[in-house]
Amino acid sequence: MTLPPPDPAFHWSREPWGAALRCRRLETTAQHLFTSRQLALPDAESWAAATASAGSSPERLMRVKQVHGNTVRVVRRGAVPESASSERPDGDAIVANEPGLALAVLVADCVPILIVDPVMGAAAAVHAGWRGTCACVAPAAVAAMQRAFGTRPSDLVAAIGPSAGPDDYEVGDALIDAFLAAGHDPRDVDRWFIRSTPKPHLDLWRANTDQIVAAGLRPDRVFQCGLSTVSHPAVFASYRVDGDRAGRMAALVVVPRPA
Repeated sequence: MTLPPPDPAFHWSREPWGAALRCRRLETTAQHLFTSRQLALPDAESWAAATASAGSSPERLMRVKQVHGNTVRVVRRGAVPESASSERPDGDAIVANEPGLALAVLVADCVPILIVDPVMGAAAAVHAGWRGTCACVAPAAVAAMQRAFGTRPSDLVAAIGPSAGPDDYEVGDALIDAFLAAGHDPRDVDRWFIRSTPKPHLDLWRANTDQIVAAGLRPDRVFQCGLSTVSHPAVFASYRVDGDRAGRMAALVVVPRPA
């Protein structure tokens, strides 16, 4: 299988189970990865393989039951429940400052975002579909890190993994109305929706990047891999391509120790 070249800020790594995508800048602060469709998630054996590739284990993995909103689950150092690896509270982002704890979200066209605070030793895994993006789930995760861990947004590093790209994500006019009704600035909506085609296209990469930067992250610390799941169905799981038969991919990050 030929792997598509990502933005230079990312690179492919070869794992025992297949190919994983990693962000070079994030790699200097935290173990992490974005899986490909070669790993058949979400079965237990595959989670064991994914966490092993990030230097962790399934017993140290926390996830959420993704509901396409902006609820953020917070896990504080020393307060990880014994049943953490089996619990799935509703939410679309999880933030933690427990060193060594692995955080993950599942996607198949939605945007996976990993955020790391290398100074305070905290991390976030975010699932942002169009509903989550409309509800500003990524800024909600940043705000939760500020409140819970004393994070300074300017210290954060964010990596945006593979998802449906702007050329592939055809939507209806109703989504434009939904973003406007949610209170987004019409100028932002004009940037996020491409209307030069017969039907609008939503640029989830730009929308989430803009929102993260508006939340206080430095633009030079927000990285997009630039790979569309729809354009590369042999490499990535895509609900738009495969429908109900689509598998899922993980975005996984291990909480680092404070600097």
